[in-house]
Amino acid sequence: MSDAPLLEMTGICKRFGATVALDHVQLRVGRGEVLALIGENGAGKSTLLKVLSGAHPADQGEMRIAGQLYRPQGPNDARRHGVAMIYQELNLAPDLSVEDNILLGMPGTGAGTLVRSRQRDKVRQALATVGLPQLSPRANVGRQSVATQQLIEVARALAGEAQIILFDEPTSSLPQKDVEQLFRIVRTLKERGLGIIYISHFLEEVREVADRYTVLRDGNYVGQGRIDQVDDRQIVSLMVGRDIDDLFPKVPHTPGKALVEIQDLSGTHQPKRVSVSLREGEIFGVAGLVGAGRTELLRTIFGLDHVQGGVVLLQGKPVNGRVKATMRAGFGLLSEDRKAEGLAQDLSIVENLTISNLRPYSKLGWINLRRRQRRAAEFMQRVQVKAQSPGQSVSELSGGNQQKVAIARILHQDARVLLMDEPTKGIDVGTKSEIYRMMGELAAEGRTIVFVSSYLPELLAVCDRIGVMARGELREVRETTGWTEESVMHTAIALDEGIESPGEEA
Repeated sequence: MSDAPLLEMTGICKRFGATVALDHVQLRVGRGEVLALIGENGAGKSTLLKVLSGAHPADQGEMRIAGQLYRPQGPNDARRHGVAMIYQELNLAPDLSVEDNILLGMPGTGAGTLVRSRQRDKVRQALATVGLPQLSPRANVGRQSVATQQLIEVARALAGEAQIILFDEPTSSLPQKDVEQLFRIVRTLKERGLGIIYISHFLEEVREVADRYTVLRDGNYVGQGRIDQVDDRQIVSLMVGRDIDDLFPKVPHTPGKALVEIQDLSGTHQPKRVSVSLREGEIFGVAGLVGAGRTELLRTIFGLDHVQGGVVLLQGKPVNGRVKATMRAGFGLLSEDRKAEGLAQDLSIVENLTISNLRPYSKLGWINLRRRQRRAAEFMQRVQVKAQSPGQSVSELSGGNQQKVAIARILHQDARVLLMDEPTKGIDVGTKSEIYRMMGELAAEGRTIVFVSSYLPELLAVCDRIGVMARGELREVRETTGWTEESVMHTAIALDEGIESPGEEA
């Protein structure tokens, strides 16, 4: 790797009205180097990459690529200068072919048309580089897996002769085997001399792929260095501006008597004959591979998915399998997809927070708006939502603050049983720590929490018991002390392949 930077950004500033998103930020990336861009939600990471990729113009500052001044007039201009962005939300045309997606936006002939014969070899070469040599260029993109679609985006960047590739949370929707494939591709790109900027909330991912790191906090540059010369505690301290003694804070709580009995519960496809007893004041973890039926289990319990058989009992009484009745019985669901299902993005914080329980403010068909506003502010303070006011639009909040609003909503409806599907997905380390503490406090109040997660360290650190799902069935339920990361994965894989897993069921 040359000492001269491939990319250099200095004094970058960006405002959105009164909000300072970036304040004199600096960053540099060398050839054949992976730089991890780290920070909490709202720190300015995505804004910085949007400035670099031409989506937002910088208000102030300078950018240089290979020593040449770089001032993109838009995303197309950025691509012409060799900068490609891989967004967390995939940016493909699902009804077009792989080839059409890769060639989309690329320059044609002087007559403004593409000469397919000249471009097809480039498409095949790009697909081979990202590990998809067998994928037909004529295949429909919409029919490919999320992991394959993401690699097609990388292939598009390569076909466009990108020098710098920006990854914004690329593994947020990928199973582990596809994460490992993506890491192999990143290493290949590094060996080819490309510069890579990689955003991730998972510090173990950062250590896996990055050479150096840069940390942003509240739109400011706060530090950088080699990733192998710093520990996680130091990185987190830079991110949040204070020391976090324990990423997994322990709140004392003792599970009590059985509150919920699930007996032979089956959905249309999944789950299949699930039976488990859930206790008051317990955090019950659900592990398993992608497609194991974890999300479907929560949706069926809550009544969003049709119940084909079995029953859910709350203190011995059957719970009607319809959402309205389930909510009134004291169940609350935190959806995995907060943007599409968990929150109404066009509504305000107060509207989202109170929408599932308007009874405290309603009389004779009228809503007491002032009382609702005050109550929403109290819940915002309880879960520490950072916002201008309860009237602010949810879409303007960072991912972590949006998730806090979603949690506040189910607390506002006074749920006794909290069904939490990937509650820390796509949020920063500091906010994760706050959510773990909140879960412990809720369990200490006697509430029951069912915690679905693909991140095994948090299940092992937070839960009282963990059950492993495979093919829609919940099996191998044990006290958390009886599990390790290796044994959970071994059990999940063994059950998924139909192999009997050693272990004692509790």
